[in-house]
Amino acid sequence: MGVLISGSGTNLQALIDRIAAGTLNAEIVLVISSRPSAAGLKRAAAAGIQTLALSKEIYADPWDADEVIATELKRAGAEYIIMAGYMRMVHEPLLALWPNRVVNLHPALLPSFQGAHGIVDAYERGVKVTGVTVHFANAAYDQGPIIAQEPVRVEEGWTVDELEEHIHEVEHRLYPDVVQLLAEGRVRVRENLTVAVR
Repeated sequence: MGVLISGSGTNLQALIDRIAAGTLNAEIVLVISSRPSAAGLKRAAAAGIQTLALSKEIYADPWDADEVIATELKRAGAEYIIMAGYMRMVHEPLLALWPNRVVNLHPALLPSFQGAHGIVDAYERGVKVTGVTVHFANAAYDQGPIIAQEPVRVEEGWTVDELEEHIHEVEHRLYPDVVQLLAEGRVRVRENLTVAVR
């Protein structure tokens, strides 16, 4: 699999740790970052994983950027694309080559609180339950077929940082679990765009 990141790479690290522990039967062939300064690149390098950092100039045209990404991931032999804190929308060059194989993690229970600020938006709305969604990416932002969700109960008195911490705890467990299901071939998208997991 190829992993796309933009920041600290804690979800990437969760995948790396589970692979090292033998509880995730997958291989990360390439990590691509939308930011050369992303700390996740160091995590990948420390694990001996090939990395590629793209510059702002490449991202001036998102379509061109996705063509570069698709070319590199295809060359590396990636069968799935795992978006792990990747803060950009993906486009046809990736989606066409990996239909229902580009996976995203969202820090809220979709379809609620779509977009880049799911945790803050849920917190400011005062919800009592939010959570984590793993879904296939498609051309509509945060609207692809949902693979898995797990709720997080928002305790009275939590700060937004405490909520974020609990969201990340769930992400770091749920995402590798879903990737394992994908590796086992147990996930199928139905014609109505719902997901069957066996």
